[in-house]
Amino acid sequence: MGTGAGYSALWLALACRATGRRLRTFELDPAKAELARQSFSAADVLDVVEFNESDALAGLEAAEALSFCFIDAERGMARTAFELALARLPQGGLICVDNAISHAAEFQDFLDDALLDARVDAVIVPIGSGLLVCRKV
Repeated sequence: MGTGAGYSALWLALACRATGRRLRTFELDPAKAELARQSFSAADVLDVVEFNESDALAGLEAAEALSFCFIDAERGMARTAFELALARLPQGGLICVDNAISHAAEFQDFLDDALLDARVDAVIVPIGSGLLVCRKV
């Protein structure tokens, strides 16, 4: 969720192609959505990307099941997105939250809670802007 220009989604789409899966992604901002569409088209990944120009929280709420959720959206949405995704993940499913170091001050309470949440094994990987990785136990 939070496709932006589609940079992270491009990497995920390539992984989906290699593993025979599909990527569902959401972006609400029309300008970012157009840029993402252009990125997906230029990278020729439209065959594995289901791109939704709509609210990601509503999309998560409507999803029956997930195996993986990458959250790179407004920091205020992180906790709600985490809860919606976690409820739809099987044991071993993953939630990753981007910018866990670079933007930590904006959602530190959520990060602290996620790291202590007994429903997941969680760690912040200090690569780039930081990535919170949670595996449902």
